[in-house]
Amino acid sequence: MSRQPQSRALIVDSDMNRAERFASILQFIDCESDVLCQPSALGNHDGLERYEVVFMANHAEAVSLVKAIKEGQEDAPAFVLLLDDEPTNSEMSNLAMLFLGLIRFDARYPVISNLLHKAEVFAKKRKSDGKQKKGSGNIELFRSLVGNSRSVRGVRDMIDKVAPSDATTLILGESGTGKEVVARNIHYYSKRRQKPFVPINCGAIPPDLLESELFGHEKGAFTGAIASRQGRFEMAEGGTIFLDEIGDMPLPMQVKLLRVLQERCFERVGSSKTIETDVRIVAATHQNLEKQIDKGKFREDLFYRLNVVPIEMPRLKDRLEDLPLLVQELITRLEHEKNISVKLTNAALVAMCNYDWPGNVRELANMIERLSVLYPYGVVDAPDLPAKLLEAGGELDAQAQQVIAESVVPDAPAQAENADANLLGSIPNYTTTASPRLPRDGIDLKQHLTDIETSLIQQALDEAGGVVAHAAKRLKIRRTTLVEKMRKYNIMRMETEAAS
Repeated sequence: MSRQPQSRALIVDSDMNRAERFASILQFIDCESDVLCQPSALGNHDGLERYEVVFMANHAEAVSLVKAIKEGQEDAPAFVLLLDDEPTNSEMSNLAMLFLGLIRFDARYPVISNLLHKAEVFAKKRKSDGKQKKGSGNIELFRSLVGNSRSVRGVRDMIDKVAPSDATTLILGESGTGKEVVARNIHYYSKRRQKPFVPINCGAIPPDLLESELFGHEKGAFTGAIASRQGRFEMAEGGTIFLDEIGDMPLPMQVKLLRVLQERCFERVGSSKTIETDVRIVAATHQNLEKQIDKGKFREDLFYRLNVVPIEMPRLKDRLEDLPLLVQELITRLEHEKNISVKLTNAALVAMCNYDWPGNVRELANMIERLSVLYPYGVVDAPDLPAKLLEAGGELDAQAQQVIAESVVPDAPAQAENADANLLGSIPNYTTTASPRLPRDGIDLKQHLTDIETSLIQQALDEAGGVVAHAAKRLKIRRTTLVEKMRKYNIMRMETEAAS
């Protein structure tokens, strides 16, 4: 039985040979494609809604047509400008903002595959709503699910299958692997998406308060209950309730939760009135519930009620081939949310792949944010990484080295100068000579330079043990100049001048 293509694309290019070469690449990654050799015919092309994405060669006439189609058809697919090898100019960069992104003919497999995934997200949103407007696709939901590894593709496939149903789902995996991200995606792509998504951490709430949190309470039900209060099940009515760390739920509460699962009703604390509930339950835990059952800490009947559709979240160290894409997604998030950025060299990326990442994607996100604060808009090489990453040591095997090589865009002056060619779907240019990048919203240059100068002076003083003369040598400036700068920035020396 032949495998069904995961997505469908339209390639618009007057160069038939080039279009067919690109079509063969798409076929290799299970994307069926059609070729249209006359860009002018795009405006009259029927059935555009059949495509998740349209790749467009750099033709002025075709670009104008795409703009008209995007403005006139709410159900048009996500267009991408497929560029030649010529440099990207500012006009093309501005036009690219109308579409899903920019990509080059010589892009590597991970770049194309990741862009196709983004296009599929747009397509699903379009089909579920019956329309799509620019920017309406919620790509943010899949931040922690980015990747091309078999395990991540399996998780995304499970989300596609389970989301349309009301089946109770149990998400298993270590802390930081993105269990809540999966739960939110299940809700987002379900028929309940217009209703609330209500999360609750069962392990973070004291046992004597958990029942009230879940089911609510009446006025006077217990000391401190000065008014009636809804519980999380009532808040989630018609939507989805996410029971995180369900393995930490006390046994008495497990009995009451089991009744809700069986009878779809509950009572508030201090009330005898039965309240019917219509919610979808998604639970998650980092614990092995079967071992918890053997220890008598988790009810077997509740486990089977929750374990209707299990989804196993992979550890980051088991999908290191996804690390380059994850790094780029996390950097993009920082650029948009916190107006900071950073670049990593190939050596830094390899060093990060040697580390086990016990905190998984959450630890990686914290690491990228830390590096962006320490080296704002700069380039991070392997020696700049925290000691615990470098101490991991060891050499990557040949397969891992190949993954990194295919995921990293080779050093090239044209690519370094034209970062706009990687707007949404590509991997960053990991190069040791990349220049700082200007944020989209601009920057306070004076303050930025002051922060850099202050940081470098402080680092020099720390390395010199507070000895000003030695710090001045490190900075290659005169001692008196350094003293003036220290006075200007109110930097205190650690040791007395006699120490120098």
